[in-house]
Amino acid sequence: MTDPPPRSAPDAAAAQRVARLAAPSPGDDPARPRRRGIYLLPNLFTTAALFAGFYAVLSANAGRFEAAALGIFAAMILDGFDGRIARMTHTQTDFGAEYDSLSDMVAFGVAPALVAYEWALSGLGKLGWLAAFVYTAGAALRLARFNTQIGVADKRYFQGLPSPSAGAIIAGSVWLGADNGIAGGSVSLLVALFTAGAGLLMVSNFRYHSFKLLELHGKVPFMVLVAVMLGFALVVLDPPIVLFALFLGYALSGPVLTLIQRRRRRARRRREPAGSGNLRG
Repeated sequence: MTDPPPRSAPDAAAAQRVARLAAPSPGDDPARPRRRGIYLLPNLFTTAALFAGFYAVLSANAGRFEAAALGIFAAMILDGFDGRIARMTHTQTDFGAEYDSLSDMVAFGVAPALVAYEWALSGLGKLGWLAAFVYTAGAALRLARFNTQIGVADKRYFQGLPSPSAGAIIAGSVWLGADNGIAGGSVSLLVALFTAGAGLLMVSNFRYHSFKLLELHGKVPFMVLVAVMLGFALVVLDPPIVLFALFLGYALSGPVLTLIQRRRRRARRRREPAGSGNLRG
């Protein structure tokens, strides 16, 4: 065997530079794990939503039910921003998803139940706290099911009523009563029905439109902007009534949508055997 030819000076210099770059610096410790940070912007909105839910609980304990309802609605708006901002800025992380879920549990699972209990349900005794617990447990189960279905479920629909919408129904009813001077004790059974019903809808199999596929970056017809403007004007006329009716209608849309889709599937199944029979004949 012959010896390899001697390495030229440029090749030897290049090899030394590569060795220096690959070698660890004196301050590096291979045993020490690298520091990991979090993205600030989306988690700021999540923290603000968590604070709004906490503020709603404090306001309800102080008897300021209108402020408590506004806190839940504020948490709902902030919760809608954090996910979109994370997707727009490409800052989606597992930490952010888990933090958002915990924030939702406080703002839309615990806060609405406690606000409803303080305003109307406390006078019902065990029935009151049972309705509040059904709502809270429903929110927890809804969020747990949602987290396990990420990446698998159809993005066009939610399975079960989303927890922010359920919280908006409770907050809207409390705001409507407080704004019109209605004592919570006089409508306690109705509030218990809304509270327990919202909790059960969250764990139901009814399908709700998610509106996640709406393209906000593209162009839209001019009438869409006119409709949005009219919607804002309608909400400003009487926010408690309009918001409560809006989210109550959304809650009822789930059973209606599911029933329509089931009827369509049954009609399609009836037509398929008839069509296949004609082809065979």
